[in-house]
Amino acid sequence: MVKIRLKKFGKKREASYRIVAIESKRRRNGRPIEELGFYNPRTDETRLNVPAIVKRLQQGAQPSDTVKNILTRAKVFEQVHA
Repeated sequence: MVKIRLKKFGKKREASYRIVAIESKRRRNGRPIEELGFYNPRTDETRLNVPAIVKRLQQGAQPSDTVKNILTRAKVFEQVHA
């Protein structure tokens, strides 16, 4: 099963995250299928590749809880159902 989840990178205590599509059995920082965006919790900066995320969601990818909250704030789910 493909999951859309966060991949940690950056320095210790200054972490940022990439939003990636990855096989659910792989480790957190394993090789992703595709990188879909970026999230920085310290500055609340978010960059999303919305067409790629919509495509993955339509193919059946399951977002993690945190990614689901990020996508809800960006109103991505409205484009999936349209």
